[in-house]
Amino acid sequence: MLTSLYVRHFAVVEAAEISFGPGLTVVSGETGAGKSLLVDALLLLAGARADSGMVRAGSDRAELAAEFDLSDLPEARAWLKHEELDEDEVCQLRRVIRAEGSSRAWVNGRPVNAGQLGELASLLVEIHGQHEHQALLSRAHQLALLDAYAGDDSVAGQVRELASQWRELGSRIRRLSGGEDREQRLELLRHECDELEKWALPADELAELEASHRRLANAGKLAEGAAGIVELLDGDSEFALRRALGRTHAELGKLAELDDRLAPLLELLDNATIQLGEAADGLGRYGQDVDLDPERFTEIDEHLARLHELGRRHRLPMAELHDKLGELRSELDELEGAGDALEQLAAQRERTQAQYVTAATALSKARNIAATRLGAEVSTLMGELGMAGGVLQVALEAADGDEPDAQGRERCELLVSANPGQPPRPLRKVASGGELARISLAIEVATLGKDSVGSMVFDEVDSGIGGAVAEVVGQKLRSLGAQRQVLCVTHLPQVAAQGHAHLRVSKHSGDDSTHTRIETLDSAGRRDELARMLGGVEITRETRAHAKKMLEQAQVD
Repeated sequence: MLTSLYVRHFAVVEAAEISFGPGLTVVSGETGAGKSLLVDALLLLAGARADSGMVRAGSDRAELAAEFDLSDLPEARAWLKHEELDEDEVCQLRRVIRAEGSSRAWVNGRPVNAGQLGELASLLVEIHGQHEHQALLSRAHQLALLDAYAGDDSVAGQVRELASQWRELGSRIRRLSGGEDREQRLELLRHECDELEKWALPADELAELEASHRRLANAGKLAEGAAGIVELLDGDSEFALRRALGRTHAELGKLAELDDRLAPLLELLDNATIQLGEAADGLGRYGQDVDLDPERFTEIDEHLARLHELGRRHRLPMAELHDKLGELRSELDELEGAGDALEQLAAQRERTQAQYVTAATALSKARNIAATRLGAEVSTLMGELGMAGGVLQVALEAADGDEPDAQGRERCELLVSANPGQPPRPLRKVASGGELARISLAIEVATLGKDSVGSMVFDEVDSGIGGAVAEVVGQKLRSLGAQRQVLCVTHLPQVAAQGHAHLRVSKHSGDDSTHTRIETLDSAGRRDELARMLGGVEITRETRAHAKKMLEQAQVD
């Protein structure tokens, strides 16, 4: 559930923070006041494309933020956990749009891309803007609606999974039985495996080979350097460290005879003399033992050259060539044993297709039952929403081809007759914008509870209607609000009166700027706002009384 929305420097809104509760919240205001800005803000927080024109004039950026309570949204919690964006049972969305057009987004304080924002928002809020109901014209969307209404996601999911498995098995079969291409691939794999088996090394052996190469390449320098250091430590020169240390020890010994507190320091010099001698002896032995084997160096150099060449060919670091050998060997073994493998894959594909037929048949049965029920229920609601005699039919037709299809064995088409006596025709060909909006609302009412989205937003779904129909629309929205959080932008008092809460958007112009203010109305404020919506410029006592009565009648539950 949406609990709060914050906007700053957004269009004509300087700053606003709105709290939301459960039920139906209506938003009203005079034409041009910016009622739909709340919907626009939620759309942007849902990943819609950012437009620099939404940044308030004179500002460098617009800031949008929303907070959702996830206690009743397990799918959203699971998504956040999978993406490692979870934060208790609260979710915060934030987006910043800069004046030059760029934007950034965060979920629970962590940066995300627009795709992630859209995925998460689809689990949090469902937005029916003035153009979003156009999605009803898509046949794929219509089929998804029918499946949601049928309510058995597990069967539809099983159909998708089995179709995917069937296609993957087909790809493996084609790869294993590729004719001449298969023979060429076998020949290439054998050659590459032979090369990698000869030259590729595990990581630890490669590291040792490279270390040996460095030693052999610098053997002369190492031997010469070790001898030079031995001369510095223990040579015949009077400046050799061991001779200097001996003289130092003798002088300190004389002083220690005068003050026994110097004895510990003398002991330190004794230890230093021993360690210096061991270092000189060790370096002497090292210099004598340095390997000056040019044949071994040539052998290692060739080995590393081969590894570099193989790394370039396979586009891999040398350290990963040994793992690549394992991959190629597995593919080679699979291709060489293609006879048995093909039989197993063919049998597995046949079993998968049989399982698909069973699942798709069950899905088709559920769809046919749901299509009849959904058509009847939506037709009834269409009549209540001012489309008397209107009929909606959910037509199912067989999909092309016999192969397993992720969408099942049929396609869906919504057929509508807006007037009695007219034959139903495809919705995408006959419905006007207003009819689409009301059909969308009817479908939402009919499919209530079939999805897990906690918040629904309607932007002027009551456009083009009035009177008793408007009151019915308001009642339907209120019934939605009894089980879902609903936000509705409206210009009709019949709809506004049905809200559990009411926001008013107003625009104020000064000498050099325009500001939009969003406020939550109390009972008196709601009465006055309904009176304005009813009476226009002049609000009389009778208009206020009418508004009060509308509120009292709407709020009886």
